[in-house]
Amino acid sequence: MPDSPARGAPTPGPELPAGRTPGRHFEPDLRRMTRIQLRPIASPMPLGFYAVAIASTVVGCLQLGVFEDGSQRAVAFAILPAFVLQLLVALLAFGARDVLAATLMSCFSGMWLATSLVLALQPPGGTRVLGVLYAVFSLFALMAAGVAARKRALWLVLCVAVPRFAVAAAHQLTGVSWLGTASGALGLLLAAVAMYTAFALLLEDMRGVEVLPVGRGGPARAAVEGDLAVQLRDLERQAGVRRTL
Repeated sequence: MPDSPARGAPTPGPELPAGRTPGRHFEPDLRRMTRIQLRPIASPMPLGFYAVAIASTVVGCLQLGVFEDGSQRAVAFAILPAFVLQLLVALLAFGARDVLAATLMSCFSGMWLATSLVLALQPPGGTRVLGVLYAVFSLFALMAAGVAARKRALWLVLCVAVPRFAVAAAHQLTGVSWLGTASGALGLLLAAVAMYTAFALLLEDMRGVEVLPVGRGGPARAAVEGDLAVQLRDLERQAGVRRTL
């Protein structure tokens, strides 16, 4: 008779695959059973750029002296909707997997909210606080412009936003009047660029082809003109699918 295992001795289990340690439980390979669902949405970017254009126009007109004295609170109420609109755009952009657009629209949204509250409430030191806020935003916009080169429309908006908010920061921190005038003029230029971008993207979405140039290149152009395989490339490693951000 063959030798039987000694009483109380552990029964040998199946051999573990290479790289696995005893005592750990591993799920079977579920890749063949996994399905990732994508939900198409309308592009929120025309709305986001329009919000930038209208808020920049109103604030620029205030800095240029177009409105009468004491109109700061009216301007605050006029730009407050830009906070809501751009926050909505940011949420939709996160869902559309465009982290650059979502981050920028979120930052624009928060900046309009802070500007609106300071203009409406006029707290002590609010002017200098806005100056610091604008300086930090212009620095962030400069860094974002460095990674947005393939999206020329967004890149152009950022290239105008950087000097506009840098000059606005200098005006808020120093109080020099000509800096306020320069900031207002740059604000109107930013509004014009953002309005053009919003209109160009709106035309493109409605007609299905690029009507006015928006300057996409590289991966940004491939994402618009490529087939479904291009859209789903590396999907398993994107946020919301991978286990960690």
